[in-house]
Order: sequence, then structure tokens, then C-alpha cells
Amino acid sequence: MRLHDNAALQAACEAGALVPVFVLDETLLRSRYHRNATRRIEFMFDGLHALDASLRTLGSRLIVREGHAAEVLSSVAREVQATRVFAAADVTPAGRLRETQVARRLELTLLPGIGVRAVGSVTKQDGSGYAVFGAFRRSWLSSPGPRTAALIDAPPRLPAIPGSVTGIDVTGVPVRGFPAGEVEALRRLDRFMATEIDGYAEGRDCAALDMTSALSPYLKFGMLSPRLAAARAIECGLGEERDGASRWLDELLWREFYLDVVYRQPEVLREEFNPRLRGIPWVNAVNDIEAWKAGQTGYPFVDAGMRQLQHTGWMHNRARMVTASFLVKNLLCDWRIGEQWFMDQLLDGDPPSNNGGWQWVAGTGTDAAPYFRVFNPVLQGRRFDPTGEYVRRWVPELAGIPGKGVHEPWKLGAVSTAGYPAPIVEIGGSRRRMAAAYAEARSRNASM
Repeated sequence: MRLHDNAALQAACEAGALVPVFVLDETLLRSRYHRNATRRIEFMFDGLHALDASLRTLGSRLIVREGHAAEVLSSVAREVQATRVFAAADVTPAGRLRETQVARRLELTLLPGIGVRAVGSVTKQDGSGYAVFGAFRRSWLSSPGPRTAALIDAPPRLPAIPGSVTGIDVTGVPVRGFPAGEVEALRRLDRFMATEIDGYAEGRDCAALDMTSALSPYLKFGMLSPRLAAARAIECGLGEERDGASRWLDELLWREFYLDVVYRQPEVLREEFNPRLRGIPWVNAVNDIEAWKAGQTGYPFVDAGMRQLQHTGWMHNRARMVTASFLVKNLLCDWRIGEQWFMDQLLDGDPPSNNGGWQWVAGTGTDAAPYFRVFNPVLQGRRFDPTGEYVRRWVPELAGIPGKGVHEPWKLGAVSTAGYPAPIVEIGGSRRRMAAAYAEARSRNASM
């Protein structure tokens, strides 16, 4: 959903006159990943509205139609006597199936565009993929990264589309705090590079600070080129591990890594990557799940993150890890429940990254993180929200409690918390329960 650094757009321009088309694929919109994601769909529509406006400045416009991709594109092709379709290659099973269906009816050319590098191009010597991020990162960095000077410019002009070719009128529905579109994405990237990148390594984990780029929704919908983002980071100069540009590039590479994992092993979207941790005896207590979703667990740092998600469609990355750990490790609920809830709520909900993040926290995923690690929500709050500002912003019941005491309101006795709930689980006991459940699964699957 961009004009800059768009290989598919460039190839189409070189092939001749073109018609920009976006298909609201019925199968995709009804899938479990998207059917309840009202806010993300609104963000997408706002982005389509912005893309149409940009195309009109170049003399073209965006044709939006609803239906099955192969049928819609075949119909448009007949109307305009088109002979070829150009698109950015997808990595998800649904996306690849859609591409196969289109290719059966039309000449389809797929180009890179979703990742910094073509998905599947970072390999071991035997051609296989990586199961550990550190090794993937080293391999990725062993080759020169992109440079802004080598990226594809937006076209200066596009051919007009016959008035007889019509589509759905896309009306923008702005999402509070996240105006959609390429122009906003580029503005945010420029601001982040100018003001936050130098302090990113130190400030990225502090939940109360605005030190993250918050560009993930724009990357998810392709409003921002990941190659451009990586090139800007690289051109800042990559230094030590605590260097801001290096750490931010690492976040982009985690996205690359999870794209690669899903491309090579799509089954991770349904089951644990680590076969020894399949069949964990989850508790899945309904009341606990509902309290977690509503930000009513009695653990302020967890509740602040869940309420930020509920109100904005976005959550600070540190809070994402802590809230996920709490659901899986402390409440012993299946990570797939949390993965689905995040997909329902997040503006940046993208199956590869969302799944990879949840499995990483659950200890069932690709990386070598210990499965028994648990993020203590109190200690995490004290460390990454030391003044309590993040908690007080999103949990107004605790606004009157100063300092770090806000992370353990149950210890304050007579201090009023305006109906804030008591903790729904005891940390120590829940951790022992988790360890036993994981041990049971590991024992049962010992031969795998």
C-alpha cells in the first residue's frame, strides 16, 4: 500500500499501462485472523483511502473490489484487456494459496516487497532455514544491507484509467493516534530517525517513554518499505549491541526471521514449533481469560498493557511480553488464546510476527530461550515503569498511588484503589504449576 520502493509497481510500469487494484478477499476477511479485527480493518480502509488519494495525484486511481482474488482480478483483466498481474509475494499459507489460484487463471509475476530481503533467501550452507534468531541475524548481516540510494522511487506519473472501470468507494476511517497511509509512515520514520534512534537502545524498554518507532502497523500493511526502514538504520552506522540503530535493525530482523519461519514451516501457525512441548495440559479458566482481556488481573503492569491495547490497538513491546507471559505461564492458558486475542485487537496484527512472539514467550517456539522463563509482572513493572507513570496512565484506579508502590497496591492497606481488583493468581504458586505442566508434556514427548 505504497508508491515508494514498490517492485511490483515498478515492474507493472515497465510492462505498459496499468490498473492499480486492491481485492478485499472474502476468504481472508472471514478467516480467524481477521474476522473480529474491526479496528485493523478500519486502519486498512483508511490506508486504502490515502493510497487512492496519492494515485490520483499521479493521474491514476485505486480500484477496490470485494470477492475472491482470482475471480476479481480475472474480471478486471477482461474489462481492460490486461494480460499480466504483478504483486508482492506473500508468505502465509492463505496468501500463497491465493497466489496459486490467481496463477491458474492469469499470468502472475510475484516480486519481493513484504520483507527487507526476498523471503527464503537467508539460508544455511545446505539451503535450509534457521531455527535460532542469533544465527539468522549473523547470516543476514554477513551480506551488505540495502541503501536508500538503490531503492525504487515512486513513479512521477501513471496512466489514466477508463471511467468505465469502477470499484468500491473507500472511505477513510481514521484510527485515533494512528493516521494511516504512506505519507504518515514516512513522516514517522523521519521523526524517529531524527529524534529517537540515538536513545532507542536505552529507552526502548521503558513503557512510559515514547522511544519506540510505533511503525509496526505501517510495515504490516506495506505503507512503509521495510527495505527503506532497514537502509535508514544501516546508514546511521551500526555499532555495539547497545547502539540505537543496531538494536532497531534487530527488531526489523526479528520480523524477517518470523516471515522466514512461516514461509518454511507454516504449521507453526497451528501448533508448537517445539514438538516436545505439544500437548501441555492447559487450565484455560474462562474467568481468568476474561480478566486478562479486560485488564482486571490485579497486576497493574499487566493490566496497563491490556488496557492500552483495548483503547489504542497497540501495545508497548515490553508490555506485550509481560502480558503474554502472564497469560501463558501464570494463568496456564494456551498461547493460541492470547495469539488470537492480539490478532483481534492489534493494528499491526500480522500472523508471522504475532505467532512468533507468542511462541517465544511460551517457550514453545523457534529460539533457544528457556521454556521455564517467566516474566514476574511486579519486577518487570518496577524495572520498566520505575515511576509508575505507565500504570497510572492506563489504570486510573491507581492514579493516586505515587512511585513504585503502584505496582503492588495490595500492600498499601488503607490506601484506596477505587475498586481495583486483588491479584487473581499468586505468582510463586502459579510458576510451580506451570513448571509441572511443562514437565508433564516434555516427559510424554521425550522421544520426539
